[in-house]
Amino acid sequence: MIDDEKIIEMFFERSEQGIRELDIKYGAICRSLSYNIVNNRQDAEECVNDAYLGAWNAIPPARPDPLLSYIVKIVRNISLKIYWKKEAAKRSGRYTVALEEIEACIADQKTVEDEIEAKELACIIEEFLDTLTLENRVIFMRRYWFFDSYKDIAEFTGLSEKNISVRLTRIREKMKHYLIEREAFV
Repeated sequence: MIDDEKIIEMFFERSEQGIRELDIKYGAICRSLSYNIVNNRQDAEECVNDAYLGAWNAIPPARPDPLLSYIVKIVRNISLKIYWKKEAAKRSGRYTVALEEIEACIADQKTVEDEIEAKELACIIEEFLDTLTLENRVIFMRRYWFFDSYKDIAEFTGLSEKNISVRLTRIREKMKHYLIEREAFV
């Protein structure tokens, strides 16, 4: 498999092979993430294709490092836009379920001040994630960034679904206390 730097160089050379190599290397991850959010294969495929176009337009001048994080963030943002357009009223899909699980830990953003505080909250959550073991951090991120199901996380980590459920409950509770201690919880 071709390395990220070579893919980026292909983008700089405006070679369409760069998009093909990007898809070969990270397409499955991108489609899985998008599907977990939009819950529709066709919409997920469109989101991934739009993300590739976004990367094509941004590289150059951008030289993302790491490339996976860069493309996944684009896919996630596009997928979330599609989700809110098409699915929010239906309250369906893994994305909504994952948000409902964690919303008790994070205040709703309604004002400009709240949005400013959200940036501070993001920093505090990053600090919190650093307090977790690697395994628990992976579980948390797989659920609340990639929106994986408990079953998918269990398969990924080799743990049982019940273990994943219990761990996520404990992590959310620990995060809630962490946010309260730092006066970030309202």
